Amino acid sequence: MTLMETRVPAVAETPAAPGKRRSRRRQSPNVAGAAGAFCWLAIVLVPVYWLVLGSLRRQAGFLENNQWLPPGDATLDNYRTVLTSGFGTYVVNSLIVTVATVVLVVLAALLAAYVIVRSRRRVTRAAFKAMLAGLAIPSHAVIIPIYFLITRLHLYDSLLALVLPTAAFGLPVAILVMVAFMRDVPSALFDAMRIDGASEWRILWSLVAPLSRPAMITVGIYTAIQAWNGFLFPLILTQSPDMRVLPLSLWTFQGEFQVDVPAVLAAVVLSSLPLFAAYLVGRRQLLAGLTAGFGR
Repeated sequence: MTLMETRVPAVAETPAAPGKRRSRRRQSPNVAGAAGAFCWLAIVLVPVYWLVLGSLRRQAGFLENNQWLPPGDATLDNYRTVLTSGFGTYVVNSLIVTVATVVLVVLAALLAAYVIVRSRRRVTRAAFKAMLAGLAIPSHAVIIPIYFLITRLHLYDSLLALVLPTAAFGLPVAILVMVAFMRDVPSALFDAMRIDGASEWRILWSLVAPLSRPAMITVGIYTAIQAWNGFLFPLILTQSPDMRVLPLSLWTFQGEFQVDVPAVLAAVVLSSLPLFAAYLVGRRQLLAGLTAGFGR
């Protein structure tokens, strides 16, 4: 047989799978979703835009010019006024309260969620349901008993008086997020570590804690927001200026007959920068923790 007589066998063309054929098609744009996203973006950005512009205006004639146009005589004196009015002390107090509350809530939620997920006892399930009942109890409804307990414990007018109630009201949401995320951890990993002779504490710190990092970051950011922006507990449970946190620091710019509105706006801008930075750092883990359990 010569080279010219050889024939290459024809390869039959197989039709593309329906799934691949659909994936190659260009998806139509979601106009309604995009319109809703832009509307929500405008709702969020418009107040922030007005807030920043207002912090750059002067107190004299604050309401005379157009509030939506950049001021012609923009100034940073409001930020200087805030920074020289004890703002550093308020920031330190807020940082202490926020960090202590976050550490307490994350550790307690991690331990509680591990017991809830791995235990099969009815007492554990009943305790979990009772803990979730705390979601329906607002802090305003129990502020008088909290004040009574804090005064009886001799913790009034201290930063610890702010940490304990804030952590208590942050635990139900934290445990709920941790339980939803921890249930996605395969049981085979727990069995493998038990076969190797690992104890419960070893499993918790070497397996559960690293895998639950997105949920822990989610809980940490959510708790930090609640502790950083808390106003009711600092108002009721503290008194001296040395124990003031950032939300109460706005009273510094309120006089007897007038309020320094640009300075208040500048203080709000400065107090929101740490939370904004924390969100930028942990936004991916925050999304992963909030959507845990929805893929099952």
